[in-house]
Amino acid sequence: MDGLIAAFLTLLLTETGDRPQLLAAALALRYGRDRPVMLGFALASLANCLLSAYAGSFISGWISEDPVRLFNGLAYLLAGIAMLAWRRPIDTLAGWKTGPFLTAFLGIFILQFGDKGQFIISASAARADHWLFPAIGGWLGSLAAVIPAILLKDRLAKLLPIAKIRIAGGVALCILGLIHALKAWRLI
Repeated sequence: MDGLIAAFLTLLLTETGDRPQLLAAALALRYGRDRPVMLGFALASLANCLLSAYAGSFISGWISEDPVRLFNGLAYLLAGIAMLAWRRPIDTLAGWKTGPFLTAFLGIFILQFGDKGQFIISASAARADHWLFPAIGGWLGSLAAVIPAILLKDRLAKLLPIAKIRIAGGVALCILGLIHALKAWRLI
């Protein structure tokens, strides 16, 4: 259950103001249809969360607790750095000739594949009792961050201090990652 909560909170934080959230809002604005974009996002995100959690479950069987803790620490540290770093502008997939569902599904699936959220879910799954809990938590966290962006579109940036959330979240994840890494090396 800890994996579910940790993945939920971390994905909610890391997806706020991130490219999947911005792309989903841009697609909803472009197509003027929220439901197909939401469904495409939800299914793409679910596939990525299940894939990363299942892959993470294999790690715990291959290595001992300290390397798993180090992997967890590095996932959080790198996610924090990514939140603080400059971000490339998103491609709004304007050249894609597919409908809102397929564009959202493929665009989000590709965008999230190998993203920091996948590493966090994998690391959480490696430490969890069952890999499904971090998958569900990560999926719900990404939904909680992106669905309001789809519904509110460009108004979300006016309602939330996204830049401040990204800075505070990035610093918090860096600190958390360092603590996990130092514990893995038995320095604290």
